[in-house]
Amino acid sequence: MRNEGLGSWPARRALISPDRVALIYEDRSTTYAQLHDRVSRLAAGLREAGVVAGDRVAYLGPNHPAFVETMFATYAIGGVFVPLNFRLTAPEIDYQLADSGARLLIYGPECEATVSSSVTPIPRVPLSSYEQMVLSADEPAAGDVAVTLDDPACILYTSGTTGRPKGAVLTHGNVIWNSYNVLVCVDVAGDTVTLTSAPLFHVAALNQCLLPTFLKGGCSVIMPSWDVDACFDLIARHRVTWMFGVTTMFAGLAQSPRFAGADLSSVRNMMVGGAAVPSALIRSYQERGLTFCQGYGMTETAPGATFLEAPESAAHVGSAGVPVMFADVRCVGPDLTPVGVGTPGEVQVRGPNVSPGYWHDHDATAAAFTPDGWMRTGDIAVVDAGGHYFIVDRLKDMYVSGGENVYPAEVEAAIFEHPAVLEAAVVGVPDARWGEVGRAFVVLAPGASLDLTDLSGFLTGRLGRYKIPKYLDIMEALPRTGSNKVRKAPLRELPLP
Repeated sequence: MRNEGLGSWPARRALISPDRVALIYEDRSTTYAQLHDRVSRLAAGLREAGVVAGDRVAYLGPNHPAFVETMFATYAIGGVFVPLNFRLTAPEIDYQLADSGARLLIYGPECEATVSSSVTPIPRVPLSSYEQMVLSADEPAAGDVAVTLDDPACILYTSGTTGRPKGAVLTHGNVIWNSYNVLVCVDVAGDTVTLTSAPLFHVAALNQCLLPTFLKGGCSVIMPSWDVDACFDLIARHRVTWMFGVTTMFAGLAQSPRFAGADLSSVRNMMVGGAAVPSALIRSYQERGLTFCQGYGMTETAPGATFLEAPESAAHVGSAGVPVMFADVRCVGPDLTPVGVGTPGEVQVRGPNVSPGYWHDHDATAAAFTPDGWMRTGDIAVVDAGGHYFIVDRLKDMYVSGGENVYPAEVEAAIFEHPAVLEAAVVGVPDARWGEVGRAFVVLAPGASLDLTDLSGFLTGRLGRYKIPKYLDIMEALPRTGSNKVRKAPLRELPLP
């Protein structure tokens, strides 16, 4: 088979396990043989629509089997897949379509209004016409396109927490090596049932869960959107063994009245990433006997860079683990020399899972790497004597108060332990005396109340005085990116009370 990349996976897996269920969506199950047939027919449909090797095919919509089929069909004919954040506006979508030079857009009905407002002049295939595109192909496309591991597989647009998003290019090799790293760290097996509950346009749900599960011949249960009650229901109905989520998702489960009595007996482990995780949240899962594994990475590392394996999770609560098998990670100071044990430094990554750079953006690519070839993450961590990484914060989020560095993630974790708090975000704001001080934005539990005096008293003794926020804002919700990370730029722009 000339296709050495991800596009060959459906055919190879269909040969190995044709009758195993690959995908479950609502009441529909799709075996690996059926998925291979549909992907091959869609690949033929894409060719008939004029897509050739190297062309970009975009997908816009919530989690759906069509996302998976479009991705594999694009890979099968040597194309480049561009998954788009369905929460974006038409101008934002237009920017990414134009920047990527997408040849075709497939989209879900939920995005009809956005697509209708789009001005990018490319062919558009709604899901109402998609099925006809799959079924009308004269014959399935053979996987005869030459694809190497160095060829670009996908363009994933970064969250855009500051400025315009950049298109991170991941090669077939980047994604495949990341899958190997996952399989080393997690006991994914042929009987694995993975709940795909985070958005598939986000690198973690796609590359950390769905693709490793596919590689092992397991089953992916696809949730169209996140819902706490639906999550509990699907875990019990399909005997889910593995799921990924970000902090807010797991916090929602833990705070649900169903958490204590929910049937979670099938779950072997839960994986969390995307942001620093409060230790109190991790302990709430461990107290229920659940293995709660934390990892660290970014879109540009496909995404896994470090991981805390299940046997180590209880002994290293709050750690993002150690470097994955097939990557190198270091923690360095401004002069690029390694920092000492317990000293904050920037995390940098090098390995076969690391992106070659950004789509048609030479300057951003050059800025992302050190002269000796390490990817700059912009994240700060400390490393303990055993080599375990503890992510402290984003380099850009750190602020200096009275000459002391303050890492908002540490303050947020302490605030999160207050029983009235559901969510918290902290930013640095100007102060005439101290240079900068903290401003906390908090979402409260239903019926709870909190004022600055109460919060300051709670944090006294838990944090140094200079770390305790000077301001408190009660919010109905925190602004978030499509991957559920808190957008701090809008919070910094709000006028002080």
